[in-house]
Amino acid sequence: MMRTGLELLIDEMLEGQILLDEAICEFEKVYIKKALARHKQHLSKSAVVLGLHRNTLAKRVATYDRQDRYGNGAHRPKRSKR
Repeated sequence: MMRTGLELLIDEMLEGQILLDEAICEFEKVYIKKALARHKQHLSKSAVVLGLHRNTLAKRVATYDRQDRYGNGAHRPKRSKR
């Protein structure tokens, strides 16, 4: 059942000319957000369920937050090195 739904989604994405990298990034982002919601934003619990180290999850969440804030990272201000 899940495979059929996934295949239908992939067909739609291919018709919409969604690039593989975009699809993978969006899937990961939604998957992580769902895990965080399920575990009430608790990073450690979510990381265990996702099979990630807590620090890795924290970095990815920070990246998604920046992307949301600055439009997929397109016009992000550069951080100055001090």
